[in-house]
Amino acid sequence: MGITPLTFSGVSSYSADLQKILDRTVAIASQPISQLQSEQTKIVQQKAIATSLQSSSSNLANALSALGDLGGSKALGGSSSNSAKVSIGSVTATSPASYSITEITSVARAASATSSGFADGSTTPASTTGTVKFSFNGTDHTITLGSGENTLTGLRNKINALGAGVNASILTTGTGATPYYLSITSNTTGEKPITLVDDPGGAATSLLASTDAGANANFKVNGVAVSKSSNLVNDVVGGVTFSILGTTSGSESVTLSLATNRSTLSSKLQSFASAYNALLAETDNQIGESAGLLTGDFLVREAKDALRAVSGYQGTGRIKSLAQLGLSFGSDGKATVDTTTLDGLSDSQIQDAFTFLGSSTTGFGGLKSRLTQLSDPITGLIAVQTTKYDETDKKISARVTELTTRVIALQKSTAERLQRVDSLLGSLQSQQTIIDASYKSVLVGIYGKSSG
Repeated sequence: MGITPLTFSGVSSYSADLQKILDRTVAIASQPISQLQSEQTKIVQQKAIATSLQSSSSNLANALSALGDLGGSKALGGSSSNSAKVSIGSVTATSPASYSITEITSVARAASATSSGFADGSTTPASTTGTVKFSFNGTDHTITLGSGENTLTGLRNKINALGAGVNASILTTGTGATPYYLSITSNTTGEKPITLVDDPGGAATSLLASTDAGANANFKVNGVAVSKSSNLVNDVVGGVTFSILGTTSGSESVTLSLATNRSTLSSKLQSFASAYNALLAETDNQIGESAGLLTGDFLVREAKDALRAVSGYQGTGRIKSLAQLGLSFGSDGKATVDTTTLDGLSDSQIQDAFTFLGSSTTGFGGLKSRLTQLSDPITGLIAVQTTKYDETDKKISARVTELTTRVIALQKSTAERLQRVDSLLGSLQSQQTIIDASYKSVLVGIYGKSSG
């Protein structure tokens, strides 16, 4: 709600002066509103700064958590010596290892079957008796084709309604006397035979012209035979998921290797340094001669304390500080990563580095909690403060609306009073003009002139 200026239109020569009185009255009455609006603008700006501080704190918390997770996983990565035959997926193992995949004799595939040809899919009888036995992976199902159902379409619908783990469909070639075929395919890979027999209690005639029972993925891991119905294998090698993609021949083998990836550690340290420097810049902007609107605010102090805790963290193992990993803090407080220091660490020292990093709740990674106390979107200190900003903003808005209503009423009543004053002045000025004219007329009658 705003205050629309009123233009005072009067009839006296004092109208302009009365307009100034009206404007001055409204301006004085509006001063508390202007002060409140200035305070509201400041609150909105403070909230924006706090929200940015929250985002930077959250990013640093995530970077610390990522380093902690790395400490737990030891930055292990997986590789395959022949990814065309065996591809490696997720790795959650925590110890380096090597596995030999040999004698891949088959890749898992889905079972399928196709019937003999029929003249029509919706009129030609599918069964001589109306009774068919469908078997999938050793489970038998008796299908009764009632009136109007004894067709390929009816049989397809009955099979699909079983929920047996297959999909039946009708294929058509569009040529020949029997262009319609029933196709049945397993929904999953693995060796799962399919049969479809007409009149199972009598002639027991197979309705299938071709069948493929499917296949399991058959291979050996370190000499141990394994057979899986899926090519995605996640329960044979602990902490490793891999996929069988092709068969091997003779003595051919595929090696799956789990080893520490130093580049992963370097990348996570770089991400940490960037997040640290971003939060440092946010807090520095609120300190000094050109400090922002959160200067002296407890949120900035808390963020600074968290940064000091992170930069000054000391471990208890052989790796005790970030400097030993090549991460240092300059005179300006900014973090930098020297990759040559990290590259120079021995394999044993790298393992010590992971001990230093700890996990997302312990060691260096455990410092995440110092940041989440600030950044948590529900319970964090910044979230609590921004809620208070919102509450204050609403209160000010309500007060501004209330005062604006009062000023508008004052403006209206003042204008009405001044209008009456102007009318009275106009009337007096009109009377003065009449009297002045009469006086001059008398002078002319007596002296022959209006003056002198």
